[in-house]
Amino acid sequence: MRRARRIGIVGVSAEGAALCYRTICSEGAAPFGAHNHPEVTMHTYPLAEYMRAIEADQWHEVARLLLASANLLVRAGAEILICPDNTVHQARYLMEGPVYPAQLTARNIAFEIPEPFDRERIDAIIFDELTYGHFERRSKQYMLGVIDALRTRGCDGVVLGCTEIPLLIAEAESPLPAIDSTRTLARAALRAAAQPGRS
Repeated sequence: MRRARRIGIVGVSAEGAALCYRTICSEGAAPFGAHNHPEVTMHTYPLAEYMRAIEADQWHEVARLLLASANLLVRAGAEILICPDNTVHQARYLMEGPVYPAQLTARNIAFEIPEPFDRERIDAIIFDELTYGHFERRSKQYMLGVIDALRTRGCDGVVLGCTEIPLLIAEAESPLPAIDSTRTLARAALRAAAQPGRS
């Protein structure tokens, strides 16, 4: 059996990086055999360093932190690099930023985002609770209500586009069919790890 390519995880929030890591390890058995998965190396700077840069609109500093982590992982032997964090992939907070709209528009998929009040509450849930590993029942109910409101506005599915939201809302309990961005990334990394590399 061909050796799996090594995966490097550029972590930003601990909870999101841990979910991605756990998914790679737990779902690795399907392509690689019982108790098997690619080698995984992870590096992360404290989330506070990213948050200082994001809140100061210093995206060059965010990029510097990401690149520094990536270089450490490559030196440690990573052949595939992934970053399970939606916010740092763009230059504004995700719901109002260009990452998903650009991809959806290119595929002729219409989209909606939550109302401004809901976006503020979601951000508070993410940064005040989820990034600390706190999963409150009232926050779960609130998020389910936001998804249900999108359903009544005519949406056919929902992207759980924050890295940590899948820890609060399971795909099976969502009022709409849900795409879990963190696990989707981990599964893509597993597929890539199974492909022949240069070595």
